[in-house]
Amino acid sequence: MKSPRLAMIYGSVRPGRFCDTIGAWVRAEIERDASFQLDHIDPGPDWPVIDEARLRRQLADADAFVVVTPEYNHSFPGPLKIVIDAASGEWAAKPVGFVSYGGVSGGLRAVEHLRGVFAELHAVTVRHGISFHNPWELFDKDGRLTQPERYCRSMATMLEQLGWWARTLQAGRQAESYGVAA
Repeated sequence: MKSPRLAMIYGSVRPGRFCDTIGAWVRAEIERDASFQLDHIDPGPDWPVIDEARLRRQLADADAFVVVTPEYNHSFPGPLKIVIDAASGEWAAKPVGFVSYGGVSGGLRAVEHLRGVFAELHAVTVRHGISFHNPWELFDKDGRLTQPERYCRSMATMLEQLGWWARTLQAGRQAESYGVAA
C-alpha cells in the first residue's frame, strides 16, 4: 500500500497571520516523518475567492487531514468553515488531526467546535493534537520553535494515529463504499 496522502489545511486567511509560522513547523514535522505524501491547502492567497472544484479534488485525493487553526472569539475562523462546507462526501471516512494555537486556550475551543463539524461530515477526528498556547512566545524571530521536544513528541503521536486511521479507512473505502452521498 502506498503512503497515505495527507492534506494540511490552513485555517486563517488574515494578513500577517501566525498560521504561516505554525504551518511551516507542521510541514517540516510531516516531511521529517516521511510516512505521508503531503499536500497543502491554503485559502489565504486567493481569499475571498475559492476554487471550489480544485479544493474538492484536493480533498477527494486526500486520505487524511491536518487542520492548522487559530482560535478566534472562542471558535475557529469563518474562512475555515467556508473551506470545510465547500465539500461534503470528500471528507467521509477519513481521519482529521488538529494543530491549534491561540492565547491561554491554545486554540482548544476552536478544536472542540471543529470536532462536531467533522463528525457531521462522517470524518474521524484523532484524539491527540498539538496546541500552542501564546505561540508568539514559543517561536523565535526566525520562526523556529524554541523548546520543540514536547511538541515534536505530540506531533509524532498524532501522525502515528493519523497514519493508522488513514491506512485502515483507505482499505475500508477500497473494499466497500462508505455510503455517504457527496
